[in-house]
Amino acid sequence: MFTAFLIKYAEIGVKGRNRYLFEDMLVHQMKYALKKCEGQFVIHKSQGRIFVQAQGEFDFDDAVARLKRVFGISGICPVVFAEDEGFEKLCERVTAYVDQVYPDKHRTFKVNARRARKDYPLESMEINAKLGEAILHAYPEMSVDVHSPQIMLNVEIREKIYIYSEIIPGPGGMPVGTGGKAMLLLSGGIDSPVAGYMIAKRGVKLDAVYFHAPPYTSERARQKVVDLARIVAGYAGPIWLHIINFTDIQLYIHEKCPHEELTIIMRRYMMRIAEQIAKETECLGLITGESIGQVASQTMQSLVATNEVCELPVYRPLIGFDKLEIVEVANRIETFETSILPYEDCCTIFVAKHPVTKPNLKIIRRHEQNLGEEIEALVRTALETKELIVVEETK
Repeated sequence: MFTAFLIKYAEIGVKGRNRYLFEDMLVHQMKYALKKCEGQFVIHKSQGRIFVQAQGEFDFDDAVARLKRVFGISGICPVVFAEDEGFEKLCERVTAYVDQVYPDKHRTFKVNARRARKDYPLESMEINAKLGEAILHAYPEMSVDVHSPQIMLNVEIREKIYIYSEIIPGPGGMPVGTGGKAMLLLSGGIDSPVAGYMIAKRGVKLDAVYFHAPPYTSERARQKVVDLARIVAGYAGPIWLHIINFTDIQLYIHEKCPHEELTIIMRRYMMRIAEQIAKETECLGLITGESIGQVASQTMQSLVATNEVCELPVYRPLIGFDKLEIVEVANRIETFETSILPYEDCCTIFVAKHPVTKPNLKIIRRHEQNLGEEIEALVRTALETKELIVVEETK
């Protein structure tokens, strides 16, 4: 019975005179999300509302699932349109709506009318009372509850009349593209895809970099990261994934530096490389999945050591999360099952048995001098031979 959706947003509503820019980006992201959905749709703005209207047959469940991944949407309301053919006709449409949507009539309800058209002959309170009376007359087993009704029946009087009662929660946040662009250091673990999701939720477009270490990491490990990027792309839009062959750099660091410092020094070179790509692609910062104290490379001292090599800001949205909280989000966005596939990444392959947890910056810098100019040549080669994949959602 539903052929349209009323889209609700939250934060966008407080953007003042710039609100239309955020609304336009939200419409753009909705069009992209529905592009692969069965059916054709027209999206338009009207008097502070955004509507998605199907043109003919469409897959209702698929359309809702795709809209639920569009950042900026706080609620998705399946809507029935009614022409203004007089109040008696409106009563018929509303009672028919209740009959179709709620086969079990043993429920409480409240009518919430909004009269956006001030030339409509009845005021909102009168509409509430008369529609409520019509529903009770048609379905005596129903009852009114103005405080905590089981059904909140919304009726908006505009050019047309909109009837809806269900608000399907959206992801909230801000439309992707309104907050600039940042570079995500994406591994095959649980944390980094969640970090990317959370920053994208704030309107930031994502690029990503993955450090591959063949033959120590397999093609399956590489594909796992591509699959994770594809899942995140379902929320964040297309992701430019830069794949860096990190093997020679890791082996050289392994040869020249103390083993307890391998993780920190390798991480510093990852950040240097990621930042260089970020600057070339006009990203405004780096994103990592680090959380204080989760592993040796994520103590406060270790984070200071890795931050030191960066000029761009490093965003760590999971910094105060514990693992259970991160896993909860990973399950919700459906990255968890892919993340736990048993394919090693380059960090776990080369980890020291007893990594330093409180690195001294002066000592780290001194040991990095052992790498000489050879490390710069290896970094240049890694950048020159990087692979670029544009990853999009496939569903």
